[in-house]
Amino acid sequence: MEYVLPSQISSSEHVTEDEKEPIVFIDGVPKENGSYGHEFLGIRDSKVQQVAHLLSPLTWFRVLSNETHWSFVFGVVVVYGISQGFGGGTWKVAIEYYWKDVQKVQPSAAQFYQGIISIPWIVKPLWGLLTDVLPMAGYRRKPYFIFAGLLGVFSMLTLSLHSKLHVVFALLAMTAGSASVAIADVTIDACVAQNSIAKPSLAADMQSLCGLSASIGALIGFSLSGILVHVMGSQAVIGLLSIPCLLTVSVGILIKEPHTNSFAYNEVHKKFLQVGQSMWSTLKCPQVWRPCVYMYITLALSLNIQEGMFYWYTNPKAGPAFSQETVGFIFSIGSIGSLLGVLLYQNLLKDFQFRSMLFWVQLLTSFVGMLDLVLVLRLNLKLGIPDYFFVVVDECVSQLIGRIKWMPLLVLSSKLCPSGIEGTFFALLMSIDNVGLLSSSWGGGLLLRLLNVTRTKFGNLWTAILIRNIMRLLPLSLLFLVPKSNQNSNILPPEMLMENESSTILKKQMLNWHLWSTAPSGVYLFLEQMKSFVEYNWYELLM
Repeated sequence: MEYVLPSQISSSEHVTEDEKEPIVFIDGVPKENGSYGHEFLGIRDSKVQQVAHLLSPLTWFRVLSNETHWSFVFGVVVVYGISQGFGGGTWKVAIEYYWKDVQKVQPSAAQFYQGIISIPWIVKPLWGLLTDVLPMAGYRRKPYFIFAGLLGVFSMLTLSLHSKLHVVFALLAMTAGSASVAIADVTIDACVAQNSIAKPSLAADMQSLCGLSASIGALIGFSLSGILVHVMGSQAVIGLLSIPCLLTVSVGILIKEPHTNSFAYNEVHKKFLQVGQSMWSTLKCPQVWRPCVYMYITLALSLNIQEGMFYWYTNPKAGPAFSQETVGFIFSIGSIGSLLGVLLYQNLLKDFQFRSMLFWVQLLTSFVGMLDLVLVLRLNLKLGIPDYFFVVVDECVSQLIGRIKWMPLLVLSSKLCPSGIEGTFFALLMSIDNVGLLSSSWGGGLLLRLLNVTRTKFGNLWTAILIRNIMRLLPLSLLFLVPKSNQNSNILPPEMLMENESSTILKKQMLNWHLWSTAPSGVYLFLEQMKSFVEYNWYELLM
């Protein structure tokens, strides 16, 4: 959304049909949005976002707190900034050293385990449906925040306090910790979407708050992770991550949510059936399943061999023997590259056609992957380029290109969502993408094992890199599955973009339930484009 200067803000009080304030439910009583909480600004709700952009960050926070309630802002900062941002950045480095130094597993095994840990994110639509249709003790959000936080505390302390924990139990604890973050993420997403429906003029500001919190938190987490691992050890750092989990529990206690006195549990299965039938009929449409096949294949064939590279990075004989502090700094630079990718896409690349955009990005992905080959073959040293400088540039550029590749896939996914079930269907498409990333992780682990890349043997690591880069070119042959249209055009048939009577009834029922999947298609597309930086970064941390 574009912001305007104060001189461009019209004083006219004419309100079009699209600008009418929606009806929201507060404590079970319908109220007109804008009838409370705006008096201190002296302006209409439709101007809040424009004016907020011109205010100081502190005032911006105050406006959001007054308009949405301070507990919501607190929840976003905790879940996105502290748990996913800082916690995710710290977890990335700590868990690498945990597998290497505590469990002493081979890189191929660590790569496979990382895929298992990501499974809770693949079933993310399930968590979303549960938080929406199965309230506990009269609340739909509070119990899930509390459960997620307690699950995370138990998982982190289990990994931290047991020095000889069996690898199976360690894997279960990590998967439970991943589920903790995924459940909290889905629940805060529901709160964000719910407030975006009630306060549409603040939708972009809410997503900006999410992205800003996650970005700052990730940079701080990555920057401190190496130092913390060096000083405290990987297990102690994992135990430290129980603090963000406790804060998630506090979000469940403090967040404002109306209490539901009665709930028709016998209607739940009907809602599942309605959504399921709509999703299945949509998936059978060629305009939908063809791009879905491409998105899965392009992600799956980009084999993830990150664990092999990490073991090589830290090996004192075969590799450059980077310290914990150096590894943490390298990952922090990578997160900056990812953010630069978002800015580059938003300002220069978002108007290109899907097919041409994905063609060039896929070529660049394969080309940039050759930087790892230069590093492992030590060609950079022959050129007089130090390992440290080369790896920093490699990580930054790789993350930048990876983000540019992800953004059009995200936009394409949002274009495939039919009216009435936008949120749930988008979550399904993201799960398909996550299955592709899981296949990439497990395929990379299998490749490392077949080439006998171990904790101390890296003679065939260059071969794994070369095979990975060649496989990245294979999806080019399947670009015919992607539509030729530009990223601003509709892809679905007109009948799917029009709301029929049943979808309208379903959406009204969802609004009364405060479901996160009720966001109008235009609003939902914008929200997911803004939030992509958060979710993609966290999933990359797991993989």
